[in-house]
Amino acid sequence: MAVLATAVVGNLANDTDSAWYRELAKPSWQPPGPTFALVWTPLYVLIAYAGARAIDRARPDARRGVILALAVNLVLNAGWSVVFFVFKSPEAALVEILLLNLANALLVHRAWRADRTAGILLLPYAAWVVFATALTGAIAWSN
Repeated sequence: MAVLATAVVGNLANDTDSAWYRELAKPSWQPPGPTFALVWTPLYVLIAYAGARAIDRARPDARRGVILALAVNLVLNAGWSVVFFVFKSPEAALVEILLLNLANALLVHRAWRADRTAGILLLPYAAWVVFATALTGAIAWSN
């Protein structure tokens, strides 16, 4: 449910039809709009499955750390859309997504220690966020 809530918040905050967003300079390598939903949908499924798997398989003394890492990660995940689209700040969104990358590294690490499969399943998410960081940086730099 937490992953679903993250997806809903992010989706509600996104406003790619706004005049502000349309007027932003964007790099030529930005994927077309529909690509984002096609990528994020399976990534959210992976996050939910891998997160639950890591929590279930974590040692009792490590379970709280996995839960905390996932919670922080999901807040930062949803937060990027709010910072970028609601606050209309590509620069602040770049700082925010850099923090999300750190949170991803921590989440993958904790998930991997709990269950190697869970850690592996989170790698596509971490990779996509690295790409999103480059895209956010390019937009922030150009505007």
